[in-house]
Amino acid sequence: MIYLDNAASTQVHQDVLESMLPYLKEQYGNPSSIHRYGRLSRKAIEKARKQIASLINADPSEILLTSGGTESNNTALRGIVMQHPSSQIITSSIEHDAILEPCKKLSENGFDIVYISVDSHGMVNPLDLKNTISEKTSLVSIMFGNNEVGTIQPISEIAKICHEQNVLLHSDAVQAVGKIPINVKELGVDLLSISSHKLYGPKGIGALYIKNGVIIDPVILGGGQEHGLRSGTENVANIVGFGKACEIAKNNLDENISHMKKLRDYLIKKVSEEIPQTTVNGHLESRLPNNAHFTFLGVNGEDLIIKLDEYGIAASTGSACSVHTQKASHVLQSMGFSHEQITGSLRLTVGIYNNQKEIDQTVDALKKIVEELRSVSPFKDKYSFSKN
Repeated sequence: MIYLDNAASTQVHQDVLESMLPYLKEQYGNPSSIHRYGRLSRKAIEKARKQIASLINADPSEILLTSGGTESNNTALRGIVMQHPSSQIITSSIEHDAILEPCKKLSENGFDIVYISVDSHGMVNPLDLKNTISEKTSLVSIMFGNNEVGTIQPISEIAKICHEQNVLLHSDAVQAVGKIPINVKELGVDLLSISSHKLYGPKGIGALYIKNGVIIDPVILGGGQEHGLRSGTENVANIVGFGKACEIAKNNLDENISHMKKLRDYLIKKVSEEIPQTTVNGHLESRLPNNAHFTFLGVNGEDLIIKLDEYGIAASTGSACSVHTQKASHVLQSMGFSHEQITGSLRLTVGIYNNQKEIDQTVDALKKIVEELRSVSPFKDKYSFSKN
């Protein structure tokens, strides 16, 4: 198999797996216990917290461990706005469902939700945000890098605007952490969501960066773990693995970025040159280094994925989290894409384990598949595929 769906999930790094095993076998104590087993587990958690914090230049005390990006996003939204009844939340129209669905529920509970539009590249205009913030605004939540088209938002500029208006800023950085340099102190964000399985760590674990001084209400109540903000016995093995993945990501960040960008650019170049009637979606410069998103006119994206899978190639049309809902991409709709452009979309995301040979094989397969699907496309006369 050629795996080009690294935005959905990544392979667990071998060193990460090895770091986890002792906490599944010998060191299985409850971190809240005061005996040796418990103390060793607690020590391992705090080491991992330091590793996670170091990746984004945060203080360990600013890291809240969660079950993943979705919980981190929910905690950020609910933990802030529940202190401000009937206040306003501003977000973008291209957020992940882990932001949009909580916002929908908060809207039903009396909160005013405002959605900022994006341009044809999926970019938020900071001036639109500046003109939208009001005295009612309690929180702004803008994702760092889009999970479908890879566009990176001007988070630092957005943070300045928010703080000029005394408004907190949260950013869903699940797709960005470990792929681009992120320094929370320089960016000025107040809250930031991270997910382990997007950076070669285990699934089911993540974190929420909460800037010192920012107060949030707990969402999960119980025994008071995580300084009372997230009760429940900690998943020690996964936390250890997450910490190790962050350490590896930090130590190899420049090398990994260079590798992924080289493969991504090579992929985009070959597809653009060898498959006609194809467009590259998302911002071409302000873009995650692993993301390539295409539209093949006259082709159904789901048919593409099925055919690619027959060739042993794993890809997607967009968010893996919403694939079973069978709904058109709200991201591409917000970018002004037509129905035909949306249905013909394909996301290919490279990772640290991919190589150029795999890209060549993928493009060769794509050429055959697109030609085959276009030969029976209802749009073949409209786009004159037969002439290409």
